[in-house]
Amino acid sequence: MKFALLSVTYGGLFYKGEALSLEQQIHKAKALGFDALAIETKRPIASPLDLNKAERNRIKRLAADEGIVLCAVESLSDFGGKHMEERENNLAMMRMVLEMAGDLDVNLVKIFAAWPGIINDEEAVAMYGQFERGNYYKRLFPAELRVWNRCINGIREVADIAADMGITLALQNHAPVLAKGYEDTLTMMQEVDRKNVKLCIDAPLFYERQSDEYIHEAVQKCGKNLVHTHYGAWNFSETTDGEIVQDPSPSTGELINYAAFIEELHNIGYKGYLTSEYCLPVYKDHQFAGIDEVDHATKITLQYMKQLMHNIILA
Repeated sequence: MKFALLSVTYGGLFYKGEALSLEQQIHKAKALGFDALAIETKRPIASPLDLNKAERNRIKRLAADEGIVLCAVESLSDFGGKHMEERENNLAMMRMVLEMAGDLDVNLVKIFAAWPGIINDEEAVAMYGQFERGNYYKRLFPAELRVWNRCINGIREVADIAADMGITLALQNHAPVLAKGYEDTLTMMQEVDRKNVKLCIDAPLFYERQSDEYIHEAVQKCGKNLVHTHYGAWNFSETTDGEIVQDPSPSTGELINYAAFIEELHNIGYKGYLTSEYCLPVYKDHQFAGIDEVDHATKITLQYMKQLMHNIILA
């Protein structure tokens, strides 16, 4: 298992300061000790609308020169739109995302079934659109079934395009259509029924279910289909004696059981990347903070994860 940096971390949305370009982020990933960069297709740094062929080639060459793998392109897809035009716009966007991934020689594209969206032009810090996280289990009424099946049909269509390009899609276990945990995501992947649709399963999105038993179940059941995962750099701190410790998750107030999760990944022989992201508003002492706080959080969290992995491998 190797470590990647997700470009949203330095996208200028969640901290006080400017975004770093992809070129700058390649250098940043290397300086911080990452093996790879995962590119989120979001303005202001990596929208397919803005990166022409020459710029994509330059980014690819720079990454190769710096020894940084471009391991994934991460879309902000939403296949559940109510209106035909919304769904068609999403499909058009996804075709552009796949083309960009192809130009970058990246064969893994992460997708959401649905996405609440990011609001970044009304406040000083970007915020997520409101959505209902829901329960672990929910009754399916006609309206919910319609949205679910819109997602199924849309993912199938994009998967067929991606297959022709040699690209695998990784469906992330992210709300709002998919319930907390792994179950809905695994079920949707199975119903999509495309060989090039796999899973991106993140332990923070298990929310309160952080027991060793649940994590063992999740990783074992997703197993061979698990090709990508993220961890959050937003809930770690350093004690006065230099120890790096995990703080409670801002979503649940509980600790995320990364120890069990990484151990299970090790047990199944997971070959993908552990991808660091900081995609929440950055505050220090109740003040909107700058890029230095992102640097510090990302650095110490990577140290924590590497030590955790080291201890698991030696055990």
